[in-house]
Amino acid sequence: MNQTSRVSIVIPNYNGAVYLRDCLDAVRLQNGEKPRVIVVDNGSEDDSLRLLAEEYPEVELIRFESNTGFCGAVNAGITASEEQDYVILLNNDTVVDPDFTRALTAAMDADPRIFSAQAKMVSMQDPSVIDDAGNYYCALGWAFARGKGKKDGDRYNRPRNLFSCCAGAAIYRKCILDEIGLFDENHFAYLEDTDIGWRARIAGYRNVYAPQALVRHVGSASSGSIYNLFKVRNSSRNSVYIIGKNMPLLQVIVNLPLLVPGFLVKALFFARKGWGKEYIAGVRKGFALSRQGKAEGRKVRFKWHNLPHYLKIQWELWVAIVRRAAAFFC
Repeated sequence: MNQTSRVSIVIPNYNGAVYLRDCLDAVRLQNGEKPRVIVVDNGSEDDSLRLLAEEYPEVELIRFESNTGFCGAVNAGITASEEQDYVILLNNDTVVDPDFTRALTAAMDADPRIFSAQAKMVSMQDPSVIDDAGNYYCALGWAFARGKGKKDGDRYNRPRNLFSCCAGAAIYRKCILDEIGLFDENHFAYLEDTDIGWRARIAGYRNVYAPQALVRHVGSASSGSIYNLFKVRNSSRNSVYIIGKNMPLLQVIVNLPLLVPGFLVKALFFARKGWGKEYIAGVRKGFALSRQGKAEGRKVRFKWHNLPHYLKIQWELWVAIVRRAAAFFC
């Protein structure tokens, strides 16, 4: 382990041997400060463990016997990174540029109120196409990736504030994680990065886009898993849970005239795809999970000194509807 590094890179892995070599070879070539690298394996049954042991002895391994989900894996890596100021979370199906770590660290060093900074993610198959240039959330109850599927251009080369960062290639400030908590393992997977970014925003911190950090990403489109039972049920469940967890009751009431049609549109969309029943089942589980999360103390408690942050967030939820519509028609 690099004892002097301020940053660790945590890579969750589940049967990802086909991607790991390219990912770790790129991490090895980082310019400047050399990061500590931790792979958290979620019970892989492929060649991942042999590959790590034989070809990457410098990489630290945390191994689970079964799949703990994205949240369980990254939380283990974050907890192990107690000596680092920053933790980068990186998907195993990515290839980062040599200045990736340095650019993300520089973005964080610019302002101690920054909680997270996201890299510019482009398609592995066609690097001229944006995969994710920052995450937004709107009052319809929809989370969406800025620039998804769009041609790269100047607009994606400028830093900006975000609602939250995609945890597939983002850096987080450890001391703020200590304050607001780690990733919520009730999510298991999907919307966990929106949730943690939202919690940071409520507490008054910022999430930013750092385009100088460039990442090529395979993503679900290439793996043929855009829609499946696991994804539809978990994403619909978590889309309810994230609202129940982060919105005070008054804010839920204010947004209800938009949330209801937002969820209806999603239900119709998935019904046309043949996943309508699965979507509804996920929504029902979301209400149950919200009650469970409240009982567990996971709901963000309203505090009056955070009222200005709630008001700013609410304004952004409305603006994001226009942003989403513009992205759809442009």
